[in-house]
Amino acid sequence: MSQANRGVVYQGPGHVEVQSLPFPELALGNRQCQHGVILKVLTTNICGSDQHMVRGRTTAPPGLVLGHEITGEVVECGRDVEFVKVGDVVSVPFNIACGRCRNCKEGNTHICLNVNPARPGAAYGYVDMGGWVGGQTEYVMVPYADFNLLRFPDRDRAMDKIRDLTLLSDIFPTGYHGCVTAGVGPGSTVYIAGAGPVGLAAAASARLLGAACVIVGDMNPQRLDQARSFGCETLDLRQDTPMPDMLEAILGEREVDCAVDAVGFEARCHGHNHSHEQPATVLNAMMDVTRAGGQVGIPGLYVTEDPGAESQEAKHGNLSMRFGLGWAKAHSFHTGQCPVMRYHRQLMQAILFERIDIAKAVNVQVISLDEAPQGYADFDGGVAKKFVIDPHGSLAA
Repeated sequence: MSQANRGVVYQGPGHVEVQSLPFPELALGNRQCQHGVILKVLTTNICGSDQHMVRGRTTAPPGLVLGHEITGEVVECGRDVEFVKVGDVVSVPFNIACGRCRNCKEGNTHICLNVNPARPGAAYGYVDMGGWVGGQTEYVMVPYADFNLLRFPDRDRAMDKIRDLTLLSDIFPTGYHGCVTAGVGPGSTVYIAGAGPVGLAAAASARLLGAACVIVGDMNPQRLDQARSFGCETLDLRQDTPMPDMLEAILGEREVDCAVDAVGFEARCHGHNHSHEQPATVLNAMMDVTRAGGQVGIPGLYVTEDPGAESQEAKHGNLSMRFGLGWAKAHSFHTGQCPVMRYHRQLMQAILFERIDIAKAVNVQVISLDEAPQGYADFDGGVAKKFVIDPHGSLAA
């Protein structure tokens, strides 16, 4: 099979373009990839992690094809693919995993040992994650297809729910993982830092898990409005009021049971000085407002190299955490990427049986491939939307 292909390509800080690309092949470098498939991309989403690269806050090289949130239709299978068929509609975990190494066998598919020569773990279209071609394209190759892909059981039902199901590749499991690792459960009080798409997905996940009160903090009024639209309490962190005081006004208590950092390393100080970047401020706030013995989930991205950081220490991932406070309060911290395969089947079921309206929670907006550069610009401007790219007009049809 040989056809045209186009995709979103990082050109340098602040600049992405839609360019013609080679049609994907069932190959890894100079060897064949008979365990892989080629997908016609039905939906592919713009992620906040992509935005870090596009802002120039990573060492991503120009020419990188972006995109790690992929849902597609199988159009070609390698010889060794047994359980996925041409015509299947599938969700692609952003983690690339071999299914064979020790970590994969333990369920830690986010730190597979065989798919990235530089470090454990790989992802499509992302800096330092193995050099895999991204999926903000018309067609993409997916390796280890039998292991990685989540097949939707009914095509028509899947297409009817595609705006929700597209979020299974990353942000819905990532937000859910943040809540699970923070210990969210029935009756919990939960603080979510950040009302971007991952924070909103975490807030919706906390409600799915039975939290009694979900509080979302941000500095963007539109994003806080979006959090309130599905029942969350909010903290406007542009105020100078100490966070424990704001929590007490809502809960009658100054601490929460569980906390989730959905901001990451581009965090800013709260209060009148909110334009000042301070990458450890969310982590320190979490220790301040989480009860003794509580847990903190950290799905927000932290990097080893940040060329755009304001301090020399932060440029190398060294942050000024009040770790002694976390130690004194016996906090548990859980970091790292989400192992999507641990959750995506259950969350698919929650969508298909209408236990959650995740697309509404994160305010999905569908755009064309040619509109992707504007989508990146709007997202960088702070709009309260999750941009979903429809490369072939499949959703519009």
